[in-house]
Amino acid sequence: MPAKKKAAEPEKQPWMLGRFSTHLKVGLVGMPNVGKSTLYNSLSKSNHAEAANFPFCTINPNETRIFVDDPRFDWLVEKHKPKSEVKAFLSIVDIAGLVSGASKGEGMGNAFLSHINAVDGIIHVMRAFEDDDVIHAEDKVDPVRDIITICSELRLKDIQ
Repeated sequence: MPAKKKAAEPEKQPWMLGRFSTHLKVGLVGMPNVGKSTLYNSLSKSNHAEAANFPFCTINPNETRIFVDDPRFDWLVEKHKPKSEVKAFLSIVDIAGLVSGASKGEGMGNAFLSHINAVDGIIHVMRAFEDDDVIHAEDKVDPVRDIITICSELRLKDIQ
């Protein structure tokens, strides 16, 4: 009687973090009035995201594609002259400001956190400048406190 063959072990693959997609979507996250919409407008080379001096100026997220300039891509296009050109791009989402207690529904709360769930990565935008004319949600500029607030709110929501 012939010996039984052992089942082949599956080949080990490198682990992957996140979900696979053909493009990357990144959200701008921070406290209200730290410059998220201003950064968004600068990156998108437009002014279609309102940037005003009051909390929760952005309610619905703004999204745009930012094309990545790469001289290697331009060289390849020039050399091979393809029928179509598709430049690499990054989708940027301007998300409403986060306040303490957002994981419990305060401020934009659950809506804000659901917008974060829809992105692949986040860029923390912190305010580190003093200006009495620009309102701060906590009344005093403290970037360390702000990053702790954002991280703890994201952790609390993730636990839920």
